[in-house]
Amino acid sequence: MSRLKEIKNKVLDGKLISKGEALEICELPLQKLCAAANEIREFFCGNAFDLCAIINARSGKCSENCKYCAQSSFYQTVAEEYTLLGTDAIVEQAKYNEEHGILRYSMVTSGKRLSDAEVDQMCDSIRAIRKVSNIALCASFGLLDQTQFAKLKAAGVARIHNNLETSRRNFPNVCTTHTYEDKIAAIRAAQQVGLSVCSGGIMGLGETMEDRIDMVLDLREIAVRSIPVNMLNPIPGTPYANNRILAKEEMCRIVAVFRFLIPAASIRLAGGRGLLSDKGRQCFLSGANAAISGDMLTTAGISIEQDMKMLDELGYKVALWNR
Repeated sequence: MSRLKEIKNKVLDGKLISKGEALEICELPLQKLCAAANEIREFFCGNAFDLCAIINARSGKCSENCKYCAQSSFYQTVAEEYTLLGTDAIVEQAKYNEEHGILRYSMVTSGKRLSDAEVDQMCDSIRAIRKVSNIALCASFGLLDQTQFAKLKAAGVARIHNNLETSRRNFPNVCTTHTYEDKIAAIRAAQQVGLSVCSGGIMGLGETMEDRIDMVLDLREIAVRSIPVNMLNPIPGTPYANNRILAKEEMCRIVAVFRFLIPAASIRLAGGRGLLSDKGRQCFLSGANAAISGDMLTTAGISIEQDMKMLDELGYKVALWNR
């Protein structure tokens, strides 16, 4: 029996693979690795595909110095700047997405965290959405505390988003205005009030494959089941403006290894997917089973219509997964 088949069967038997085994499969032939990951995805997740959309509910003037981000006040970029959107705009976009087949809608704001007053304002918008739409709601409002997360849950949020971005080891190379542990603490605070969590990272920040694996092992440890896999889109004016854009084959290898590590997760292609020549099609045959559709925060994405057509061709069914 080949080593790949041995490790795949271990996963299919419901056992967790180790860091060493994950590093081992990284070196195996790509086509065979991706086929095995797709088999694991089909076994644990079937043909369910979790498709979400986001709205940039506050843009720019961020106090944090994340080196990849167009919205950081530390860097000179052309990103749009505006304060919190009003309720009407947020509700209108929620209704649009639901009408076009999107089942999950995330409101995202720039900055380290929302203030109590801003959380209250967003709760008003969330309650307004709940009156006119059944779309599942997610919030990405930064490093909130347990009381603030409880308010969001009471208003109608089901899931919070807070990316780890990279490994604990590599994080200080990416950001120094907050810490990896700050992010873990916020995730745990959300979980303590009964919210599910979406957390992943950005590939192409100068990390190694070991860093990527370490990040996912931390997510596995804290029971995160929705993992965005962003691909760095180098933004002029940021410190990572000249970083290499990852090849499609490297992204396929990443999502395949992630599928082995957390076999029943929603592994979600997110920012940067438009840089891939096939818009993620091959990744969706390599273990990924979720995506963000439409525009990203400061960059253009892929239209809902294009994504729906691709998913239908691949035999997926859009459905809420890992609620």
